[in-house]
Amino acid sequence: MGGETRAYHHGDLRAALVEAGLRLAREGGAAALGLRELTRSVGVTPNAAYRHFADRRALVLAVAAAAQDRLAHAMLDRMNAVPDDANPAERALQRLRGVGLGYIHFAISEPGWFELAILTQDEPGDGEPPPTVEDRVAPPYQLLLDALDGMVDAGILTPARRTDAEWACWSTVHGFADLATRGPLQGLEPAVMDRLAAHVVDTIISGLQP
Repeated sequence: MGGETRAYHHGDLRAALVEAGLRLAREGGAAALGLRELTRSVGVTPNAAYRHFADRRALVLAVAAAAQDRLAHAMLDRMNAVPDDANPAERALQRLRGVGLGYIHFAISEPGWFELAILTQDEPGDGEPPPTVEDRVAPPYQLLLDALDGMVDAGILTPARRTDAEWACWSTVHGFADLATRGPLQGLEPAVMDRLAAHVVDTIISGLQP
């Protein structure tokens, strides 16, 4: 399938490889992203990928960033379902619920993409300190920060309780998502899973409020 020049002479090979990676990872997760499989799926040789990515890890992380964007959109869809004309306090609370429920629902419905979305995006170079979360704020994490700040703005979360609240929310919701996708909650009836997810999210939000 030697069509690289014809198919990609406009410079869209990078995007094509990322899209192919998403297709493969949707079913097989990160393990499905072998360089040969990826390049074969778009009709080029592995060497062609190195014109756009330093190595396989760089390509996998580019696909992971795209998966993160899909996770963020799933969360944002839940957040935006809250009516604009709702009571400000209730709207802020429901948007935070949307962050948690959107995260969990994405993990359950798209486990391959979810596995990619939570890959570490940064590694320290030689002699450099490990990067912090703030070095690269991923879109899903930013949505959580924004929703918590919205709770403060609406007057239903005090500034004191807002401090580090993202870690309580993130660890709780991610822990449930992990149990639902790889742990003992796998295979539960959707209605039961939804009920448990709502209980977990509502419990952590209640714990944040005075």
